[in-house]
Amino acid sequence: MTTVKILVVEDEPGIAFALETDLGGEGYDVTVATTGGEGLRLARGGSFDLVLLDVMLPGMSGLDVCRELRRQRFEAPIIMLTARAEEVDRVVGLEIGADDYVTKPFGVRELLARIRVRLRSRSGAGTGDTVRFGIVEVHFDKHEAFRGGTRVDLTGKEFEVLRLLARHRGEIVTRERLLDEVWGYEHYPTTRTVDNHILRLRQKLEENPSDPRHILSVYGEGYKFVA
Repeated sequence: MTTVKILVVEDEPGIAFALETDLGGEGYDVTVATTGGEGLRLARGGSFDLVLLDVMLPGMSGLDVCRELRRQRFEAPIIMLTARAEEVDRVVGLEIGADDYVTKPFGVRELLARIRVRLRSRSGAGTGDTVRFGIVEVHFDKHEAFRGGTRVDLTGKEFEVLRLLARHRGEIVTRERLLDEVWGYEHYPTTRTVDNHILRLRQKLEENPSDPRHILSVYGEGYKFVA
């Protein structure tokens, strides 16, 4: 069985050591970086299965690291570690491509549960099929999308949102269900995260984003995919 590789980017020595010890005790192969720049370099150069990324880092912030990794099509799950309680930090992290967040101080059991959820989600990412609608073709197993034969860059979360809608084509999928199944939250303080991802999917895939034919809104309920 292949050992799961986790990159921890954390500048507080005590937390970094505790994470390395606890995760190593669970059988994970852990690499630690103490700055944003070092974390970015290691993530780009290594085949990591998951990244634990502190928001507040010396030099390059964790949000900047996350944004840059997603820009470079880094697809492994990213869990943000933050000491901040403000909703805006969580929302920004999710909007730029983070998969989850954990607020310090956190319990080891909670963190391990979040990690397992993200790893399961990633391991199931290759079980999808191909969806075609209009001039669009999406290969979920390869994380590839094409519109009129031209490749379209979708983020990992955009693939997941579209996959869930496509699995339930013709059915209404609520914002709450999207948050629960794609982001892993049963109760999240805002649904704008979902709306913004839907908006970007329409801009990238619909012929007329302002009058979509495939990714439809159902007023007061959620969204529906029509192929």
